[in-house]
Amino acid sequence: MKILFGVLGGLGLFLYGMSIMGDGLQKSAGDRMKRIIEILTSNRIMGVFVGAIVTAVVQSSSATTVMVVGFVNAGIMNLTQATGVIMGANIGTTITAQIASLKLSEIAPIVVAIGVGVWLFANDKKIKNMAEILIGFGILFIGMDLMKDSVKPLREYSGFKDMLLSFGNHTFVDSLMAIFTGFFITAVVQSSSATTGILIALASEGLLPIEAALPILFGTNIGTCVTAMLSSIGANKTAKRAAIIHLMFNVTGTVLFMIAFKGLTIDFVTKMTSLPERQLANAHTIFNIANTLILLPFAPLLVRLANKLIPIQDIEETEQKGIKYLDDRMLETPSIAMVQVNKEILNMANIVLESYELSIKAFFEGSEKIAKEAFKLEKIINNMERSIGEYLVKLSNTSLSARQHEIVDGMFNTINDIERVGDHADNIAELAVYKKDNKLVFSDKGIKELEEMHERVLKSYKESILALETADLNTARRILEREGEIDHMEKSLRASHIGRLNRQECTTSSGVIFLDIISNLERIGDHTAKIAFAVLDFPDR
Repeated sequence: MKILFGVLGGLGLFLYGMSIMGDGLQKSAGDRMKRIIEILTSNRIMGVFVGAIVTAVVQSSSATTVMVVGFVNAGIMNLTQATGVIMGANIGTTITAQIASLKLSEIAPIVVAIGVGVWLFANDKKIKNMAEILIGFGILFIGMDLMKDSVKPLREYSGFKDMLLSFGNHTFVDSLMAIFTGFFITAVVQSSSATTGILIALASEGLLPIEAALPILFGTNIGTCVTAMLSSIGANKTAKRAAIIHLMFNVTGTVLFMIAFKGLTIDFVTKMTSLPERQLANAHTIFNIANTLILLPFAPLLVRLANKLIPIQDIEETEQKGIKYLDDRMLETPSIAMVQVNKEILNMANIVLESYELSIKAFFEGSEKIAKEAFKLEKIINNMERSIGEYLVKLSNTSLSARQHEIVDGMFNTINDIERVGDHADNIAELAVYKKDNKLVFSDKGIKELEEMHERVLKSYKESILALETADLNTARRILEREGEIDHMEKSLRASHIGRLNRQECTTSSGVIFLDIISNLERIGDHTAKIAFAVLDFPDR
């Protein structure tokens, strides 16, 4: 039991240190991580590099592949691109093994002490982020050292040693048992890095030679697919295909290496170094790089196989209006999640634009049918505001910099302003229905005035969406200038219409509706200006 508790405690410190180091790296990377999403849209070769970089930052290939499932589910990455990123994630995760295999346990406490000291006394956020990386780095090695010390007594148990050594036999059953062992441990702990850490601890104590470790290592690569497979439950069929591709890639690589390259890999790593833990880490890296080089040209074939296993139907998940880009899987990398929230806000803003245009069209044409379409969109808009708000709450509880927290706060205000524009559009649709039901008639002059004000408001709102999308400060400033014009226009139209009422040039009922319409248009202008202010405050979001 003492050995078990020691291994579990060391593993816990190892994973905790890895998590702290990953959080620190993400905060240090900051907004640079946002540009990664643009690279993802290029090609599968760039996807390999991106997958490796993201995994090196988040310190988990499982987290990266889960995010890939989320990207595919959101429709912002196709399967061929996803294949490249998944392959890159397998390469990126070997960095953790390379770090863990270094003999740095003696300086680990000093690194933690320096990191904690800097973190306590530094005021600069960037320095604090760097301190977190040091703290995580040190704790990781303390955990590795504890695991190594805990497994030392196992050298006295001949049965345990014989079992591990049997994994190095060249029989089919022994190899299969070794692969299954790696798969099972990784599937349970949901981290190939954790399994690799245990293997390195055993190897460093002379309990696990490279011949026995390699097939277990292959099993860990297959085991890490379980996380992505579980993540794809409830996602669309394309996301399920991405998870299947991940599984096919790792299984195919394992079969290839066990049949053709196992001996070559062992010979190569043993010539590089005599240290068992370094041999294991190098074998892990070589396997994943070679596997990617071999299978990357066949990415389209993997995609076709995935499409065969999960067939494409004639009608495949017809696109519905509503949430498109939000996925909890992306919260693993907050800076990328922020990009997705911004896309979702733009999606919501465009649906509100459609709602507003339908409402004003329903009013001018006297169409109850068009008004009902606007009412349907209003329900979608309200649901979207709630969903985006809930996602922002989750995002604010992740590892964000102070600046990113401010941007998230600004996003809360923006979705509220966009939703309020939707509310006023809904009011206009209700007024359109009232106008039709009561057969109200407006003078040509009154209709012309409403059309002129509507055109200005519509232009402002469209430009607010453009400013949100492009962070164009000049466009945002033009909106603020026009907002003053809209306010002045509302007062002028109100005064002239009251004059018409006094002269009995229109009915009282029509007059009240006219005043309600211009009031709602003016309020839309106000919220549009607030959106512009958000762009001026946070152009870098």
